[in-house]
Amino acid sequence: MNTGSMAGAGGLNKGRYYAIAMAIYLLDQGAKHLIVQTLPLHDSRVVLPFFNIVYARNIGSAFGLFKGLGNSTFIALSIVALVILAVLIRISDRDLYALSLLLGGAAGNATDRVARGYVVDFLDLYAGRYHWPAFNVADSALTVGIMILIISQFRAKT
Repeated sequence: MNTGSMAGAGGLNKGRYYAIAMAIYLLDQGAKHLIVQTLPLHDSRVVLPFFNIVYARNIGSAFGLFKGLGNSTFIALSIVALVILAVLIRISDRDLYALSLLLGGAAGNATDRVARGYVVDFLDLYAGRYHWPAFNVADSALTVGIMILIISQFRAKT
């Protein structure tokens, strides 16, 4: 599956993929700024019967895992991931939309780690007493990007 290659007169136009990543980054950072400025830590606002806006801090990785690794480790891993993703967009002609989502999401969470020492999470989905761990725009972009890559790999094998 060739998601996102656009041949132009001078080859592939990669600027649009970096622009997608930047749009995700700005949306993520803007939403987080709004949450931090308007909602007290651990407070919650009901939006729908299964969805709240909350202000949570995550010092671990996805779902708060690996908290013991420390912020410096997550920052280092984020920098490596950002460089790899930026290079992959530049050299690849496959899965560019997925890579853009990953780059924007990784940049959003990396910025939080550097600027705050934790990641701001604010989206809270639940069914009754069962809550999905709070997440953010960057996490959503990362999840969708990974799903696109997985689907792409399965399609490439058939």
